[in-house]
Amino acid sequence: MSDSSTFALALQLRSLVRAAAPGDRLPSSRELIERYRVGPVTVSRAIALLAAEGAVVTRPGSGTYVATKPTAAGEPLDTAWQTVALTDRSVDTRSLTGTLGSPPDGAILLDGGYPHRSLQATRFLSAGLARAGRRPDAWDRAPAAGLAALRAVFAGPAGASPDDVVITAGGQSGLSMAFRAVAAPGSPVLVESPTYPGALAAARAAGLRPVPVPIDDDGVRPDLLAEAFAMTGARLFYCQPTFHNPTGTVLAAERRTQVLEVARAAGAFVLEDDFARHLSHGATAPRPLITDDHDGTVVHLTSVTKAAAPSLRIGALIARGPVLDRMKAIRRVDDLFVTRPLQETALELLSAPSWERHVRKLGTELRERCGKAAAALARECPEWTVARLPSGGLHLWVRLPVGSDANALARAARDRGVVVGAGERFFATEPAGPFLRLGFAAAADVTELVEGIRRLGQCP
Repeated sequence: MSDSSTFALALQLRSLVRAAAPGDRLPSSRELIERYRVGPVTVSRAIALLAAEGAVVTRPGSGTYVATKPTAAGEPLDTAWQTVALTDRSVDTRSLTGTLGSPPDGAILLDGGYPHRSLQATRFLSAGLARAGRRPDAWDRAPAAGLAALRAVFAGPAGASPDDVVITAGGQSGLSMAFRAVAAPGSPVLVESPTYPGALAAARAAGLRPVPVPIDDDGVRPDLLAEAFAMTGARLFYCQPTFHNPTGTVLAAERRTQVLEVARAAGAFVLEDDFARHLSHGATAPRPLITDDHDGTVVHLTSVTKAAAPSLRIGALIARGPVLDRMKAIRRVDDLFVTRPLQETALELLSAPSWERHVRKLGTELRERCGKAAAALARECPEWTVARLPSGGLHLWVRLPVGSDANALARAARDRGVVVGAGERFFATEPAGPFLRLGFAAAADVTELVEGIRRLGQCP
C-alpha cells in the first residue's frame, strides 16, 4: 500500500491501456489484486491516478474503461461541428492588423498605433509601479468604476465630476463597452470616413452596422451627418474630433456646436474618442466636446496608453445619465474591475510633475518626426500627396496617384523591409481612393524613419 507500489501498478496499467482500444474494459479490481498480488487500496489509488491523467474512465457499478485517446500533437482536430454551433457571429480582426498580418522581424515600422519605446514613459512607469506595489492595499479589490482619485484625474479636463467616470482597460475596451451600452445589435452606427479600424471592428463585434459620413479638412460635415441620421435612424455617432486617426484632422470650432445640435435633434449620442489628447505637437488641443454638452449627449472616451506605453491599459469613459449606469453594469459583468496595481501606477504617473514634462518632450519629438517624414515624402515620393501636416497624432494620411494599388504597394514595401498601412481598412465601405497611413512615431529614430521612406520611394 506504499506510494511505490501504487506507481508500480500504475505503470503496469498504462501498458494495458496502450494495448487496448478506446472503450475497452480493464480487468476488475479483484482480477488486478490477484494478477499483481497487491492490496485493494493500491488498486484504487492506481486507477485514480490514471483517471486523473485522463487515461481511463471509471463508471461506478460497471467498471473501468480506456478513455478516448487524445489527439496526438500536431494532428488536426475534426472541429467541423463548431461551424454549425457558432453560426454567423464571427469577429473580424483583419481591419486591426491588415491583410498582411504581423510585421516581419527587423522591419522598419511606418505603421502601428504606438510610439517607439524610446518615446514612451517607461522610466516613470517603472518608478510608479514600484511605489504602487509597496502600498498595503495594492492587491485589494478596486471599485467597479475605478479608484476615486484616478477618476478625479480624468474628470478634470472633461469638466465632469469623478462620479461621471468609469475606468476602462484602455481605449479599445472602452469602445467595446460604449458600443454595447448605447446601441442594440443590428442597429446602425454613424462613423467618420475614413476612421479608426479598431472602432469598426468593435462596432461590428457588438452587432452594429457602421455607416460612413465623409469628412473634409475641417472634420465631419454637419450637413451630411444630419442627412445620415435622418436616413438611417441611427442613435449613435462615433467620432475623433481631435487629431483624427488616420487623417490628423481637428474638428473646426464652428462645427463642434453643429455636431452636438445635429445629434440632439436626432435623439442620438455622440461617442467622442479623445485618444490623442496627449499627442499634440506643441499646440494646445481644443477642449473636448463633452465640455460643451449640457444634455448628456456626449459619451467621452479617453486614454493615456498612446502617450505612456502600450501595456498601460488605462482609459476612462465619461458620461451622465442612464447610459453611465449601463456602462457601469457592463464593467461589472465583463471583468468586475480594472486591476488595481495598474490603476495605482497610472495615478502615480498622471499625478507627478514628470508626466507634463514627458508629454511636452513627446510633442516636440513627434513634431520633428512629422516634419522630417513629410520632407522625405516630398523628396522620395513626389507624386504622393500629404493632405495636411497634422498638429497632433502619430500619422500622415497620404493619397496615392489615381489608379494606384495601395495593398500591392504595402506588399512591395514589406519585401524591402518596410511596414506601412494600406488605407482600405480605414473605410467602413468602399474607399474614397488609394491611400496609405504612414506612421512617423514607431521607427527607432529619425534616421530609420527617413530610410524607410527612401525604400518606399523605390517600390513599383
